[in-house]
Amino acid sequence: MMRTFFSTTFLLTLLTVAACAQDVPVTPKQQPPVGETKPQPTATPAQKLPPDPNKFALIIGGISGEETYAKNFSKWTTSLRTALVERMGFAEDRVTVLTEKPSEKEQRASAENVRQALVVLRNTVKPDQQVFVFFIGHGSFDGKVAKFNLVGPDLSSTDYAQLFSNLPTRNVTVVNMASASGDFVKPLSANGRIVITATRSGMEQNATRFAEPFIAALGNPEADADKNGRVSVLEAFEYAVKMTKSYFEQKGVIVTEHALLDDNGDGKGHPKAEEGDGALAKTTYFDSLPQQQAGGDPVLAQLFSEKLRLEGAVEQLKARKTQMKEDEYEAELEKVLIELAKTSRTIRAKKP
Repeated sequence: MMRTFFSTTFLLTLLTVAACAQDVPVTPKQQPPVGETKPQPTATPAQKLPPDPNKFALIIGGISGEETYAKNFSKWTTSLRTALVERMGFAEDRVTVLTEKPSEKEQRASAENVRQALVVLRNTVKPDQQVFVFFIGHGSFDGKVAKFNLVGPDLSSTDYAQLFSNLPTRNVTVVNMASASGDFVKPLSANGRIVITATRSGMEQNATRFAEPFIAALGNPEADADKNGRVSVLEAFEYAVKMTKSYFEQKGVIVTEHALLDDNGDGKGHPKAEEGDGALAKTTYFDSLPQQQAGGDPVLAQLFSEKLRLEGAVEQLKARKTQMKEDEYEAELEKVLIELAKTSRTIRAKKP
């Protein structure tokens, strides 16, 4: 009993120390003498930071089949790319777009070009960098194999699993917003990887709506459920799920798509954060807060990234707590929190 008390106290102390890395001292406001007008602060334009070199995105827009779908897929692809580059800090040259009818800066969405794009990522990405892959279009499922519809021959879920496994980083987020995408969960699932699908199985083959609200979440404050000024992958997922359900309810028709999330590597997706899923997605963001916090300093940016990684590790441990022995859980948590406290202390020492 005493051991548990002291362990809990120690861990809480470490959490407090780690949290202090974000603390900003506040100076009490001095009121102007009676009769004097309080001077108005001069607006200083915010410094525009360079794009984050540690994030890559691949957007694959498949064949449409009909004009209505062609317009939707094109609109969603453009909106997603714009959000990533203009709001989330992605460098233009690190966002690759493959579409049915490519513009000057895009490529045709063929199996060959998908493979080539992932080869380029394999040769460019470093182990500590992030990769986001988005599928916008139609999918298919024949009862055995799930595919995403490309221009020409399609690639299957197992083809993509092999291509993703060749990437040097485990920090990969896959968002398959196509019909019949649910059967991508199991083959794509891996430790350190987030997999989101618009449907819960390959049998949900109607054209999906999930892409529109998911992309909208990247610029909608309503999606920021914890009001920390950022939208996590989990928050974008939950917002899209809610808005997709609302769409069908307003139409008064049967819901034909049920999105899934898997981020604990067990190959089982869930419609919400439960049974171990959601911890990694909760601490994975589209924006570049570490770079903003560091003011462009690459060393500080790396430290802030490491701090976020360790905070994510804490969340994942908490999600696994019921599956672990108490001593094992406390030992692992203590180890991560010590690393977190050290990183936070280094950040405080280096911050100007």
